[in-house]
Amino acid sequence: MPAHAATVPARKFAPDARLVLTRPRGRPRKTLLERDDGNRRADLLRAAAALFRNQGFAATTTRDIAAAVGMQSGSPFYHFKSKDALLFAVMQEGMHAALERQRETVQSRIGQSPSEQLRGLVQTHFQVLLGPDSDFIPVMLYESRSLQSAQRAELAALQSEYEALWTPVLSDLHASGALRAPVALSRLLILGALNWSVQWFDPSRSAGVAELVEAALALFIDTRAADGFAGA
Repeated sequence: MPAHAATVPARKFAPDARLVLTRPRGRPRKTLLERDDGNRRADLLRAAAALFRNQGFAATTTRDIAAAVGMQSGSPFYHFKSKDALLFAVMQEGMHAALERQRETVQSRIGQSPSEQLRGLVQTHFQVLLGPDSDFIPVMLYESRSLQSAQRAELAALQSEYEALWTPVLSDLHASGALRAPVALSRLLILGALNWSVQWFDPSRSAGVAELVEAALALFIDTRAADGFAGA
């Protein structure tokens, strides 16, 4: 074989070698599933919240959750390490969403009478509990025993932030005489009563949210005293 013939294979393979050297570095290109990660995570949270609320956390399997969003049984673990982690994420999502909505309510009603401010807080709270995508907070109310202590502590901090939004309004109502019970106890009793509505509310049989709001205000405060104090 001529000497120059030995160099031909090297020339043939050289372009492939260059391709290997110039391959993009770093993380591989994302799959379609990975690119849709945010949406799929949100879908899993909504499905899990509905199943945990309707079936209970213990009776719900990851297979149930995956089937509800059209995924394979092991796919939820791409987004969440375990069913326990998914439960905690559901509760976190619920509390953060509730806080954001209630803060917006407080800001939108600055300058209104104390009774109108309370009306806004109560209305938003009912919407969080009973409106669209309302499975998150009920799951937190009745499944928190399944969490670890550190997770419960984190949620308790979020709850404290949420409850603190009610204190200034209730303090004004107490000062006006419209709210006669102590503020701290009133806050606990009011929220406890509102939260219990998730057990009995049926839109096909019960009054609507607007009627519930007015009934709650009539039960908790004397609106005439509150509005009279605001206008004084």
